[in-house]
Amino acid sequence: MFLGTHFPKLDDKGRLFLPAKFRDELAEGLVITRGQERSLSVWPEREFVQLTEQLKQAPITNKGARDYLRMLFAGASNEVPDKQGRVTIPPMLRDYAGLDRDCVVIGAMNRVEIWNTENWNRYSAEQEQAFADLSEEVLPGIF
Repeated sequence: MFLGTHFPKLDDKGRLFLPAKFRDELAEGLVITRGQERSLSVWPEREFVQLTEQLKQAPITNKGARDYLRMLFAGASNEVPDKQGRVTIPPMLRDYAGLDRDCVVIGAMNRVEIWNTENWNRYSAEQEQAFADLSEEVLPGIF
């Protein structure tokens, strides 16, 4: 499980140091792809394979499903972190997420998200009240 908020820097070669607590889980390989709200999603390879199996059930005759699958897979990149725990983020994905030197990396349960710092700060501030309001609706009976 991936938890927490981290603030690594992107180097001049487009490499990002993965947070130390995420490295073991991602060491065997990962998939980076477009996420929502102009973030990037980083999946352990085995999790992405499971997601792919579930997405195979989507009806190809549904335009929304086709559009989603195209965007998800066209932007996907298999990567393996180096020995220092750095992962290269392809230029297309850096552009998509607006990544520059300062980034925010968050744990999102079974995946990691990478955000442009300004986008994350804005999103987080906008979602604070919604987070409080939605807990009963999204997670009925848990809280």
